[in-house]
Amino acid sequence: MRIAVAGGTGQAGRMVVEQARAAGHDVVVIARSAGVDLSTGAGLDAALESVHTVIDVSNIQTISKTASVRFFETTTQNLLAAEQRCGVSHHVLLSIVGIDQVNWGYYQGKRRQEELVLAGPVPATVLRSTQFFEFTIQSLTAFPGPLAVVPWMRAQPVAAAEAATELVRLAEGPASGRVPELAGPEVLVMSSAVRQVAKFRGPHKVVVSVPWPSAAGRPMANRGLLPAAPGPRGTLRFAQWLSETAQRPAPQR
Repeated sequence: MRIAVAGGTGQAGRMVVEQARAAGHDVVVIARSAGVDLSTGAGLDAALESVHTVIDVSNIQTISKTASVRFFETTTQNLLAAEQRCGVSHHVLLSIVGIDQVNWGYYQGKRRQEELVLAGPVPATVLRSTQFFEFTIQSLTAFPGPLAVVPWMRAQPVAAAEAATELVRLAEGPASGRVPELAGPEVLVMSSAVRQVAKFRGPHKVVVSVPWPSAAGRPMANRGLLPAAPGPRGTLRFAQWLSETAQRPAPQR
């Protein structure tokens, strides 16, 4: 099957590309570095030629509602329109558990993205996943300095590689609308997980946990980011992932 991965050079995208190729699929990477711009639509028609399924893991780093909604609305509309022109049969979207419960600016963009995909012209599947284990490393490396500030949040994180496996599996099947949510095998307090990464992998920083300073903070600290119903669960536990990750060189900031 010919599969296109939108955001195929990002953290999750690289894993989706790798696993789809390992499964024997012909994979097209949609990214600016590959000459395709989701924000303008440039290069999309050529990239989607003979593509059966698109897996969209494109992303933007922002906490702004305006920026998030603008990005996901524009890129999703461009992608869906090109898919319709090119005869793409299935659109698979990676989304996030809890976006209906936590009224955070970035999540409002993801909600808009889901709306467009589920009401769009191409049959779609939407997989909501909890945060990735890799979020703990991002929390330590996002900003320079000796401190890492982490919102007080309960989560049930999953390895990004296991999310990639589930996305490829869904891409191989029929469009199914919103499917059961993906999560990891255990509930963690995220700041505690980040402290473990700082201690055993680095960069070594003081981790400060604070409530998120908005109405989003309360559900984030309680069950707002946890799956609400049974669904697929990753098998890799955080301690095992950290042990494997700790053997790789830590980034220096």
